[in-house]
Amino acid sequence: MNLKAVNTKGTLKIYAFSDETSLELPLIEGGISAGFPSPAADFLDTAIDLNKYLIKHPSTTFIALTDGVSMTDAGIADKDLLIIDKSIEPTDGKIAVCILNGEFVLKRLKVDQEGIWLMPANDNYKPTKVTEYYDFEIWGMVTFSIQKH
Repeated sequence: MNLKAVNTKGTLKIYAFSDETSLELPLIEGGISAGFPSPAADFLDTAIDLNKYLIKHPSTTFIALTDGVSMTDAGIADKDLLIIDKSIEPTDGKIAVCILNGEFVLKRLKVDQEGIWLMPANDNYKPTKVTEYYDFEIWGMVTFSIQKH
């Protein structure tokens, strides 16, 4: 997975995705038991290309490194990697990368009769109602997040 910096200012660092190389890793079929141990080596028959699994639209897909904790209750922590697809239609309840007054922000979209709300997933942050006073754009939709454990 080759990454080229597109934007490194603001709360997200955005990188363009390049699918020039594949990233194939062994796939353990049948799942991983969270209970009784299983000999995983018996299941290493196939491989998965993470580029093909994670990236559906290479020309409109970007990778971002998060900066902040406003989405922790959605499972997205500080310094996680996000896979963002700009070709996906924004949908109520989905997590989006938006531009709000020139800054990238990561929030869950809430669309109701009152308009669009940017909803954090952390009780320490308040929702933002998008009004005509904001310079606002939905930049792309988050399809995957990747955490380091």
